[in-house]
Amino acid sequence: MVTPERITLARKRRSLTVAELARRLDVSAQSVTNYERGRQQPSTGTLRRLALVLGFPEAFFMAPPGEEVPETAVAFRARSKLSLGKRASAVSAGVLAVEFNTWLEETFRLPEPDLPTLDHPDPETAAEMTRARWGLGNEPIPNVIHLLEAHGVRVFSLATEHSEVDAFSFWQASTPFVFLNTGKTPERSRFDAAHELGHLVMHAGARESRGPEAEQQANAFAGAFLMPESSVRARMPQAPLIDQILEGKQIWRVSALALTYRLHELDMLSDWQYRSACVELSRLGYRKGEPEGIPGETSQLLTKVFAALRENGKSVHDVAAELRLGSHDLSGMMFGLVVAAVSTRHQPQPSPPGRPRLTVV
Repeated sequence: MVTPERITLARKRRSLTVAELARRLDVSAQSVTNYERGRQQPSTGTLRRLALVLGFPEAFFMAPPGEEVPETAVAFRARSKLSLGKRASAVSAGVLAVEFNTWLEETFRLPEPDLPTLDHPDPETAAEMTRARWGLGNEPIPNVIHLLEAHGVRVFSLATEHSEVDAFSFWQASTPFVFLNTGKTPERSRFDAAHELGHLVMHAGARESRGPEAEQQANAFAGAFLMPESSVRARMPQAPLIDQILEGKQIWRVSALALTYRLHELDMLSDWQYRSACVELSRLGYRKGEPEGIPGETSQLLTKVFAALRENGKSVHDVAAELRLGSHDLSGMMFGLVVAAVSTRHQPQPSPPGRPRLTVV
């Protein structure tokens, strides 16, 4: 029996309208609507075409409905610039990631969520409280993704077709999720991760669409979280020169423009000095990229998950089959991690009793 909601989920994941899917299936739009509302079951031939057109195994459409992730609960960067179809596709990717996370939690003991949730805090204070709770002091953060995973945030990558989506986050029940665009520079991806952490900490109870004020708050949180005031003042001179800014960005592993903005925010650059620095950095290519940038960050948790699975003879293809997904959809969540295929000659090791505990440091 085909589950109607799974057809809708798959269609939205591929950014197709009802009319577009109907045209590709060579059926009427009314038929697709009937399939999605449970009024009519697709024939065996139509199910086969659904799987082919939408790029999901036929078994995907037989699975129970996925957990709903309301779009209003999702904090999108630049929501107004995204079409409804792009937002729906990204949210659908989130639904699949929630299902993947459920499988992970059933298989492994993952870090428990440990985030403060604060009502209407000042972003600077919220960042300081989060750092204090996690025992970070004022030191630069070596790896933001590892840090979030260690404190129970489930971090996934966005597939390449979501290039227009910067990042987004949401709480699903008591579990926080963050999705990052891997097409950006590592420095800007770190800032996106901290920005989404700001939404999770400061806007956990907000179910309405986040507006410009919430985005500004999350940006301010990210700047303070990555570049604490006391740390910046201790390491940077007043009115630093461009060369000093470029040296400083390596300390906090942020973009040159993000550090420049933070220096201006802390009154360490005047308005004129800030504008002049931005013009010079743009001339040097720092508006479009980060020359001599840092290495990209990736998931430590997922690396450990698939290393453990590989030891027991299970490949990414096996996991995708259990999730009733294509391998490309699963790989799209995993920061481009290449998981070695398991040889058929390999003798799987017996799994230990219970769920293995995974730690992220």
